[in-house]
Amino acid sequence: MEENDLQIKGFLFSATEASIKKPGRLDVGLIYAEKPAVAAGVFTRNRVKAAPVIISRERLRRGAAQAILVNSGNANACTGEQGLEDARESARVLAKHLKIKEELALVASTGVIGQFLPMERIKEAIPRLTQSLAPNRLSEVGRAILTTDRVTKIAFREGNIDGLPVRMVAIAKGAGMIMPQMATMLCFVMTDAAIKAEALRASLKQAVSLSFNRITVDGDMSTNDSVIILASGEANNKCINLDDFAGRSVFERLLGELLIDLAKMIVRDGEGATKLVEVRVTGAGTVGEARKAAYAVANSSLVKTALFGEDANWGRIMAALGRSGVPMDPGRVSVAINTFPLVKNGLGCGKAAEMAATGAMRQGEFILRIDLDRGSSDFNVWTCDLSADYVRINASYRS
Repeated sequence: MEENDLQIKGFLFSATEASIKKPGRLDVGLIYAEKPAVAAGVFTRNRVKAAPVIISRERLRRGAAQAILVNSGNANACTGEQGLEDARESARVLAKHLKIKEELALVASTGVIGQFLPMERIKEAIPRLTQSLAPNRLSEVGRAILTTDRVTKIAFREGNIDGLPVRMVAIAKGAGMIMPQMATMLCFVMTDAAIKAEALRASLKQAVSLSFNRITVDGDMSTNDSVIILASGEANNKCINLDDFAGRSVFERLLGELLIDLAKMIVRDGEGATKLVEVRVTGAGTVGEARKAAYAVANSSLVKTALFGEDANWGRIMAALGRSGVPMDPGRVSVAINTFPLVKNGLGCGKAAEMAATGAMRQGEFILRIDLDRGSSDFNVWTCDLSADYVRINASYRS
């Protein structure tokens, strides 16, 4: 995708190096709306919340924002009152240089927990960010927010509302510490749609529930997870409100597709991952039971190592279901890889079936289908395999 294709009316971007963790890479980014934008956010449910999460969540209650300052390499989490003041000071300095109201400046961080921000280097970086803003520098911000990610994650959608073109673009980061509720990940969405704050908030919550809240890499929930959306209104469509079902449906479809794209990119780029696997549970008594069963399988270390080894070891799947706490009759369970059956009514389908399923597992992406045959509810989760590289990456994360 060309950089010019990522431009959204009303937004400018920039990135620079502040040597927060190590020199030689972009690690601070700025997203700027030329006018105050309608804004909403969804944040981690971890009881240990990073300072930028606390500050930005509070400011977004007003339903408006104009700038997001984001850094990688340091999470500014578990840093007490100093961490909160550092987050506020970063926003203060940014607002001063942009000549905007301080409460319209948001902050986000990702990286190592328990270390204080190098405030002098960040404050020195802010003038460079504000002076180099441009409409075609979003991909640089995408690179600046990466930690253990292998690739930059950018997605784009375009549609029509009231006969007018509406565009939205988003960047995300995340490869480890990925597990809902709110799956360490950051995501920033920019759209030129005109939409009321309450409708934007509801649409974002819905889209997150179907995307980032259905992924897991390692079962760990971060302290910094944030999804923030800004709407400039420059598309000049009739302003979408909660009662505008036609406009909202188009907007929510575009936003949902956008975030699912990014959610899959995060799992595909999971630390050490070689497989993207959708765990799809059907036939459950309730959605809650389907969700519980799906996550029990998706987070099982034994299942995930079998996925890495391309071993159709369905016994591990049955064992994970059995300990999930979900009501089930093992004699009614069926399991398949894509369309290749592994288990029928609780019994294996034989070596030939396992060999066919193993062939499907050699692909980089496949579906693990589980039918509990108890009801009509279903739930899907995207997960990845578990390799030795995951241990290597996380054993040396701080060094």
